[in-house]
Amino acid sequence: MKVVLTIAGSDSSGGAGIQADLKTFEAFGVFGTTAITVLTAQNTMGVQNIVPMETSFIKSQIESIFEDFDVAAIKIGMLFNKEIIEMVADVIKDVKVPIVLDPVSISKAGSPLLEESAIEAMSSLFEHVTLITPNAHEAYAFFDYNYEDRKSMQKIQNSQTPVLVKHHVAELAEGKFSVDKLYFRKEARVFQTPLIETNNLHGTGCSFSSAITANLALGYTLEQSIRKSKQFISEALKSAPSIGNGPGPINHKTGGEHVEYA
Repeated sequence: MKVVLTIAGSDSSGGAGIQADLKTFEAFGVFGTTAITVLTAQNTMGVQNIVPMETSFIKSQIESIFEDFDVAAIKIGMLFNKEIIEMVADVIKDVKVPIVLDPVSISKAGSPLLEESAIEAMSSLFEHVTLITPNAHEAYAFFDYNYEDRKSMQKIQNSQTPVLVKHHVAELAEGKFSVDKLYFRKEARVFQTPLIETNNLHGTGCSFSSAITANLALGYTLEQSIRKSKQFISEALKSAPSIGNGPGPINHKTGGEHVEYA
C-alpha cells in the first residue's frame, strides 16, 4: 500500500483540512499520514479560532513520518504563517516525490486563512513542488491572475511549476460546468464536469488536491490524476450528506479506488 503525507491544518468539523485529506486518501486506497500545522475551531458556518502549532513540533511530525515510512507523495495545505512556510520549504526542498501544494490563504468566499506577512513567503515553496492548486482568489494573490482577463495569464503561464486554478463556473451551450484550468509552459488544459448545483462545498478544494496527491502516488500522470480527482469530487458532491447549517461537507465514500474514470 502506498503511503502519503499531508502537511495541513485540522478542521474540527471534519469536512476540510487534515480530516478531508485522510478521508480522500482512504477513498483511493492509499495510507494517509499527517503533520498538523494548525488547529482550527470551525464548522460549516465559518472559522471561529486558529491556533498554530510550534514550528519545531511540526518539523518533528514530518521527520517522524519520514523515519518510518516510504512516503510516495506529499500534499501541503494550510500553513498559516511565515515561520511554518519557511520550515516546510527547507524540509521538502530535497524530497524526490510528487508534492501538491494547495496554497491555502483565501477561502472560496474570500476569507483570509494566511497571515498577511506570509503571502510573499508562500512563493518560496513553488519551485519545490509538482503542482500548485490555488482557487480564484489565491491565483490572483500569487499570480495576478483573473480568469476573465487574458492579459493577466502571462505570469501564471511563466510559472516553472504547473498551476491548476480551481473553481470556475462556465456557462456553455450544453449547460453549466465546473471548470479547472492547468497552466504550464505556455499551454492551458481544461478539466470540466457538469456543475452540481449544491451548497455542500465545504472542503472541496482540500479534497481535490489530496485526491490528486493520492493518484500521483499510485503512479498516474499529472493530467490523469487531475481528471480522476475531478470526477471523484463530482461524485462526492452528488451524494453529499447535507449536514450543518452552512455549506456542508462532501461525501468522501464514493470509492475513488474502485471506479475507472474517463
